[in-house]
Amino acid sequence: MATGFFKRVFSFGGQPAPDPVPPLPPETPVSPPEAPPNTPETQPQPSEAPPETPSPPAPERPAEVPPGTPREVPAEPLPDSEPAPAEIPEAPEPQSDEPSPEVPAEIEVPASTATDAYRPGARVVVGKTVGQSAEPPASAPSEAPKLSWLQRLSQGLARSSRELSGNIAGVFTKKKLDEETLQDLEDVLIRADLGMETALRITDALSASRYGRDVSDSDVRAVMATEVEKVLAPVAKPLELDLLHKPHVVLVVGVNGTGKTTTIGKLAAKLTAGGLKVTLAAGDTFRAAAIEQLKIWGERTGSQVVASKLGADAASLAYEAYEKAKEAGSDVLIIDTAGRLQNKAELMAELEKIVRVLGKHDADAPHTVLQTVDATTGQNAMNQVEIFRNVAGVSGLVMTKLDGTARGGILVAIAARHKLPVYFIGVGEGVDDLEPFSAGDFAKAIAGVN
Repeated sequence: MATGFFKRVFSFGGQPAPDPVPPLPPETPVSPPEAPPNTPETQPQPSEAPPETPSPPAPERPAEVPPGTPREVPAEPLPDSEPAPAEIPEAPEPQSDEPSPEVPAEIEVPASTATDAYRPGARVVVGKTVGQSAEPPASAPSEAPKLSWLQRLSQGLARSSRELSGNIAGVFTKKKLDEETLQDLEDVLIRADLGMETALRITDALSASRYGRDVSDSDVRAVMATEVEKVLAPVAKPLELDLLHKPHVVLVVGVNGTGKTTTIGKLAAKLTAGGLKVTLAAGDTFRAAAIEQLKIWGERTGSQVVASKLGADAASLAYEAYEKAKEAGSDVLIIDTAGRLQNKAELMAELEKIVRVLGKHDADAPHTVLQTVDATTGQNAMNQVEIFRNVAGVSGLVMTKLDGTARGGILVAIAARHKLPVYFIGVGEGVDDLEPFSAGDFAKAIAGVN
């Protein structure tokens, strides 16, 4: 009977079970009255009191019942109480596919979580997002639609593209492609800082397919976009962090004004948004503004910041920052450095010292050396890359300030000569203006091809 009771309570589709009738007091047990005929005239209604019946003689006291044994309940209502409804038959087991409300449905749990990708030894790819390829959530309907990265890149390279396109259009006053026109085009491309190698690639490709034929400036720009993409494709690689080294040390170098500190802040924002723990080291101890700026970025991104007083030894700070990042369990340590002119031997020697000191903690540190290259410096950027590569072992580039120059072609020349990976490019001061480098997008933007 207990089993039937629970089935009635937890079954679907049946009527709710009535409240059980409380057991009779053991001192004055009362036996049920004699049931009247079950007719409409004699059947008691729930709202009416039952007819009075003479009290029967008290029966003998029932025997003791062992605990846990269900007590029989009289079928008819007791005197001076509401009539108990007839016993409801047991409802059949529900055949519904829905789970019982008492037992929640089984929830599938992924085999791994996002943090599994950041265990020691994992390689984390830093692109538009960290360790994932999902698109960012769409903006709220009330917000103005945000420009795509290609649109922002095209706007950033607008000056470079306009000047280059205008000069190309000026060359092709003739309709036939001949040697003189090819030479003029080569000069235009070199002046645009694309470099000799890329200029020759473009003119050779154009000559092979269009020589002696009518050629428009749009035809030239289409060929240029194709050849520039071929030059840039081998260096368009994502930044990878090997967390077998924890913390993974990223040393950021470059001359004054190339945007090192801002780039560090934007990179830290990407990493922390991807679930990594980051420590920042204010190694530019020659500028108070650089130290304060890095502290602000640390607050924005929730990153620990290790700083010292103005004029402190940068190598000692780097050594201390590694220890604190290790103690804090940080995944990545990003070290800022003072802007050093490549022709100042004593300053470059100090950079070498930072590299040596980090090697005392980890023979492979720094694990990544990023150089920020200012596009506005043109051909000077070529020399900067060569010298910093020899001193600090630059492993990849971040091209900045493409939105403020007509000399964006220098990136193509650097890629053709040094063949260093280009991880990111920046076309603004916003935190989202540091984007993974795309060879195709850059080539189309600088050539003015949709």
